[in-house]
Amino acid sequence: MSDLKAWGFTDDRGTALGAVRVPERLVAYVRAGAALLDLGVTPVAVYGSGHDGEGLDPVKAGELGAAGVPYLGPGRVLDEARLGSLRPDLIVDVTYDGKSAYALDGGVAERIGVPLAALSVGNELPLTAIIARFGELAAALGGAGDAVGEAAEEATGGAVGGVPGGAAGGPVAPAEAALRAAAARVDVGVLALSGAGPDQVHLARPHAWPELARLQELGVRMLEPGPGAGANWLTADWEHAARLNPGLVLYDSRANAVGPGAFPPVGHARVAPWNPETPPSPAAYARFFQDIAEALLL
Repeated sequence: MSDLKAWGFTDDRGTALGAVRVPERLVAYVRAGAALLDLGVTPVAVYGSGHDGEGLDPVKAGELGAAGVPYLGPGRVLDEARLGSLRPDLIVDVTYDGKSAYALDGGVAERIGVPLAALSVGNELPLTAIIARFGELAAALGGAGDAVGEAAEEATGGAVGGVPGGAAGGPVAPAEAALRAAAARVDVGVLALSGAGPDQVHLARPHAWPELARLQELGVRMLEPGPGAGANWLTADWEHAARLNPGLVLYDSRANAVGPGAFPPVGHARVAPWNPETPPSPAAYARFFQDIAEALLL
């Protein structure tokens, strides 16, 4: 492309995207859209995943509802004509495997002639790098300078080339410092889980979730669910969860999961919410780390 205003971005599938001008009308998966909104880029609409229904899950939405961003429903059953009528010039999704978009069939974007960017949220990248990539995309789209700068700085530790796991400046650093201090003061075993019903629960493997791995790096004693099938979760009964003897349970607070009002007590553990699809922005993860710090000290 020879146009001086040509725009380009390479996503985390290695797909090089290009346009004759900076995309202005974005449609995004809810998690991606909420992160971009935090970073100064407002989508014209968002869509959900196969776990979502016809209404926007407020836990996953971040500030999208307050910003009045329309919700189109689950991506896999998205009405292509309705999507096309929004005249998007970029679709933004996430990827867990580095190969395919998670919530929208890539063929949909091809059929309506719109480029699709997919950013990694899987465990092949540390949380800091995930946040940085959303910052890079927001910057490429003309997002708010301060917020985008914070995202990059959080992920690089303020150093050229980046420091894995580092943080500097912005809202995440003080939240991480508070969490590290709280973890050093108490010896609390923390179990992350997603309720599946009165007889079944999915227990998170901490290394499989970038934010849980980051909790471990900050000194939180995350509990392993034990051997068994499942790369991200071990599916078990609630008695198994109780036998792990957690002091704090982080429960999946999304609408598709069973909350603490509907699942049995896990021993004598306290409970605190965990959104496995927290928007990858400095502001959202600062709130998460601060909330966990407070929960540890209760």
